[in-house]
Amino acid sequence: MDTLRVGHLSTLYHTSIVIQAMPEMMEDLSLSMRWRLFGTGPAIVEAFQRNEIDLAYIGLPPAVIGISRGVDIICVAGGHVEGTVISSHGKAVGYPETDDLPYILSQFKRIGVPGKGSIHDIIIADLINTHGVKAEILNMAWADEVLEAFIHGHVDAVVGTPALAEAVIYYGGGRIVYPPHRLWSDNPSYGILVRRRLLKEYRDHIKEFLLLHERASWLIRNKPVDVAASVADLLRLVDKKFVLETIRISPHYCADITDGYINCTMKLTERMKSLGYIEGEFKETDIFDLEIIREIHPEPAHYRDAIKI
Repeated sequence: MDTLRVGHLSTLYHTSIVIQAMPEMMEDLSLSMRWRLFGTGPAIVEAFQRNEIDLAYIGLPPAVIGISRGVDIICVAGGHVEGTVISSHGKAVGYPETDDLPYILSQFKRIGVPGKGSIHDIIIADLINTHGVKAEILNMAWADEVLEAFIHGHVDAVVGTPALAEAVIYYGGGRIVYPPHRLWSDNPSYGILVRRRLLKEYRDHIKEFLLLHERASWLIRNKPVDVAASVADLLRLVDKKFVLETIRISPHYCADITDGYINCTMKLTERMKSLGYIEGEFKETDIFDLEIIREIHPEPAHYRDAIKI
């Protein structure tokens, strides 16, 4: 295999974007990458199913849905935790004025969310079901569509990534009404998924990619200003300040797969079953293969390390 076909999202703190923004990181690689952009995690799962990609950046819930349908993928590394944020207009009541989440949610009639089956969709569906809130969830194919719907008043709240939350603040004059650390501790906002057969046939290539992913995660934690400048230059849609503020909203970046990451995934899997997203029982080994990440990341995880901004 000379070229790794990599599916990714537009989320600016994913290492897929960092690597593309800082291509010098790829100079010594023995393989090349063919990057392909998708709007949501569920769309990435569909691409796996059509054999269009080999490896991808994706939230764990849509990956689990894919596995439940027979898509032969497995998570081999983490990336970010606690990446779901609830945002709304500036006049909405939110945290820290109140920690009454049912009350906060009751202010909204329509909530915009990227992707049916995305981690954001699962989390807000769980909250609405648990608290008996009557808000309607409107799923959209791209985060940009959610932002546009908010700006034009078609939805009055947004659930999505820190990047989407920052866009609501920056472009829509909104605010965060419930921060990511209050929602499902350690929730696996994204990890690295790969075709199982590649772990046997091309283990060294996958290891090489994960080493690159780990180096990019280190840069986000330790050189966020440099990363922000490079990402802003690549995207040309946002400035360095926007990128830095996004990184600050949920500063939990690492390639490791922790016990908390696994345990939250398994709890979310049970919740997805009760909400009707999946059927059947799952073991950790159905979702995770820890061999390579334990080899290249033997030290404690860095998700709770302070970001050096």
